[in-house]
Formats: sequence, structure tokens, C-alpha cells
Amino acid sequence: MVALQDQGAPGRSGDAGSPGPTTTFNSGFLLVMHSQSDTFLSCPADMTQLWTGYSLLYLEGQEKAHTQDLGQAGSCMHLFSTMPFSYCKMGTCDYVSCNDKWACVTTSAAITSPTGCPVPMMPVVGRDIQQDISRCVVCEAPSPAVAVHSQKNSNPFCPPNWRSLWVGYSFLVASDFMCFST
Repeated sequence: MVALQDQGAPGRSGDAGSPGPTTTFNSGFLLVMHSQSDTFLSCPADMTQLWTGYSLLYLEGQEKAHTQDLGQAGSCMHLFSTMPFSYCKMGTCDYVSCNDKWACVTTSAAITSPTGCPVPMMPVVGRDIQQDISRCVVCEAPSPAVAVHSQKNSNPFCPPNWRSLWVGYSFLVASDFMCFST
């Protein structure tokens, strides 16, 4: 430490520095939207698209279950796979086994026919399943988003000084382990 009496007079002003960065910095706030169709969504105005993908809801592997919060980026798989995860032990990795499960958010095509009538889920082969998996988009937002739910037949209003991004329906998942199917 230097004592105040040991300081000299202030020096000359230095040369001007280089201009600072002109790029905007990322906010870090993520917004995830699921279409419940086979159409990829676009981000709302003033938001940056980070990636599009397929809506993942649930994984179970090696007798360990993991649900995905549909509001988090982990629920939007960048690439589609009928075996969306692998597991690793002691440097050896394996794909899921036949008793492992996963569930995705479905499209309305998986539920209704063109006439609007329910149809049975028929087995699909290979990549044909992609038409039945909801698409999603992960966006970077300038501020956090909030979901406002209503238990009435009318749409709720946004809080003061907030704007609406979309109107949709509340989504609740309930399953019984013995009845769960993928």
C-alpha cells in the first residue's frame, strides 16, 4: 500500500482507445414453444431463433425416469431419434434397451383423422413417426416470459406492461406407471 503523501502529480491523458464492441450481448432468457403439429414454429418478433426440433416429454432408461419441463430447452430435441438417449458406464456407452421408454408431444395428426374423428394408433415404420411428433422452437428472449393460465372459458389478460406472445391451452400430463405407453 502506498501512503497518500507518496503519490506524485497526475500524468498526461493517454491516447484514445479503440471503439468498443458493436454486437449485442445475449440475454440468456430462453423461450420454448411447441406447435403440436408437424410444422416448425418461428420465434416471436424481437427474439432470436436458437434451434428447432422435436418435442420431448419423458425418458425412462436403466429404470431411471426423467420428465422434461416443456418450458425448458431440453424439451426440444435438435435431432429426431426413436432412441433419443444413451447411457455410459466406465467409459462404455450403449443405446437404450428394449425396456426403456420415451414419450413425445404428439401432433393432432396422431389423434384425429382429416374428418376430425379419432383414429387408432397404428404401428409406423422408420421415420414415418416424425409426422406424429410435435415440432418446437427455442428462442432467445430479451426478458423472461410468464405463462398466465385461466380456469374460465375466457383468455386471461397479461399483467400490466407485458405483451401477449400467443394464446393456447394449458397442458397437464398424468400417467400411471403400469398404464404408461409410448
